[in-house]
Amino acid sequence: MPLPVDHALAVPRDHPAFEGHFPGRPILPGVCLLGEAMAVLEAATGTDARGWRLESAKFTSPVAPGTALAIAHRGEETGRVRFEIRAGERLVASGVLARRTAGEP
Repeated sequence: MPLPVDHALAVPRDHPAFEGHFPGRPILPGVCLLGEAMAVLEAATGTDARGWRLESAKFTSPVAPGTALAIAHRGEETGRVRFEIRAGERLVASGVLARRTAGEP
């Protein structure tokens, strides 16, 4: 069951990440998807993104130029945050973020 949507994002056709990734069939790199998820989490929690670490991530479907995305997240009792990024009903990425502990790089 999908998480409730927190943020809508339209990926511009001229986003610089598409350049060279990949010629003839541009897709948005996973690092850009993670960056967007982190920005949503940062805004929702008031916690600097550097205070989180990525525990897991799956990229299940490519994101083409101009794709409308929905980003959702849900906190868990453990303090971790689960996120999903969808294009309509299609899951394109998901993962789990956890707060960094003291002394953790």
